[in-house]
Amino acid sequence: MVDVFVSCIGRAQVLIRGRTRSINAPIPAPSFGPKACLKKVPPSQMMHVTDPSSQKLIWNESPLTVLVIKKMMDESILEPFKTMTRYLLEEKNLVVYVEAKVLDEGELHDDKEFDKYRLKMKTFTEGNQLMNKIDFIVCLGGDGTLLYASSLFQEGTVPPVIAFHLGSFGFLTTFAFEEFQEAINILLQGNTPVTLRSRLKCLIFKDHDIPSDLDRENVIAIKPKKLPDPPNLEFKYECLNEVVIDRGPSPYLSNLDLFLDDKHITTVQGDGLIISTPTGSTAYAAAAGASMIHPNVPAILITPICPHTLSFRPIVVPAGVELKITVSPDARHTAWVSLDGKHRQEIHKGWCLRITNSVFPVASVCSVDQVVDWFDSLRACMHWNEREQQKSFQPRERLRKGPSNNNLKKLSQNGESSVQNRT
Repeated sequence: MVDVFVSCIGRAQVLIRGRTRSINAPIPAPSFGPKACLKKVPPSQMMHVTDPSSQKLIWNESPLTVLVIKKMMDESILEPFKTMTRYLLEEKNLVVYVEAKVLDEGELHDDKEFDKYRLKMKTFTEGNQLMNKIDFIVCLGGDGTLLYASSLFQEGTVPPVIAFHLGSFGFLTTFAFEEFQEAINILLQGNTPVTLRSRLKCLIFKDHDIPSDLDRENVIAIKPKKLPDPPNLEFKYECLNEVVIDRGPSPYLSNLDLFLDDKHITTVQGDGLIISTPTGSTAYAAAAGASMIHPNVPAILITPICPHTLSFRPIVVPAGVELKITVSPDARHTAWVSLDGKHRQEIHKGWCLRITNSVFPVASVCSVDQVVDWFDSLRACMHWNEREQQKSFQPRERLRKGPSNNNLKKLSQNGESSVQNRT
């Protein structure tokens, strides 16, 4: 028997089929010896970890709309952008959304031949609400385009994203643009492998009075409902990479108190702290000495930035925990927070930064599958474990053999010539 689970993302669904072999660890046996066993818990408290290699994207209905995001201020991407939008408009008859400032770029604005396509497109500004308007997203550029796509969908599900490598680094952009027609066709047909990249839900409060029902959306994740914000909420954001808390312009050490599920874990003294997703583990966290984690591992990574101690190593905690970070009462200065490298916020004494795992991941379309894509990116972008191959020992037979007759003749000739030269 094959178990089938379905998770909805707009018109798309992630179909998760059971299989005989999982890349997850096996479910542990609930009994220990003849008399001990685990206490049974209600189904609502059970965490279900699906097999990532069985995650396939299917469509409830045929997709009608697409959001095309391109890297800004890069003339080399203008032609691929034109080619892609023409194909989506003419060949696939899709409604194409683009950011208004993209069409105002110099060459695009002055290209009269492109005017007929420009008139067919729908535009938006960064602050516009795109919820339930976009069926899938096409990214043309580097990793920043995928981060930007994630940032546009803050209040609910994120449409599936297919990213083409036209930027500098391209760890998250696994598709070559030369094969874009085949990639788009496979995506539209469905049954496409995807990686569910978790996000961090970050809330900044002006005090420690944090409501206990902030995660009500877990119950209504399929049909998100706008909930009123608490009056003491200063800022909220969902990050794909990381949250960075640092000392900002202050010359003093950061002095931060870290809580996990309301228990004080440690006080961080150093330049700051990085709280990252597995996707973000190959970004700033990797540069700060953390381990790189596969995006399908349900975890949150805590990495200090230049801690003033030799024993503070990066740690990995379960994805379901609640983290709270406050400025220590003994701190000499405030702290600063940046979210995916943007939206810099100052947090004062008495304020609280709450971080949990979001229920709205980013479904990133795979070029091959979840495992091959990640290791290919590690090798291509970070040259992971690349070095010259160590030479093997020569076979013993060669070592045992004496010099050949030809080599003996050469040695004798060289000896005779050296004697003649001396005389």
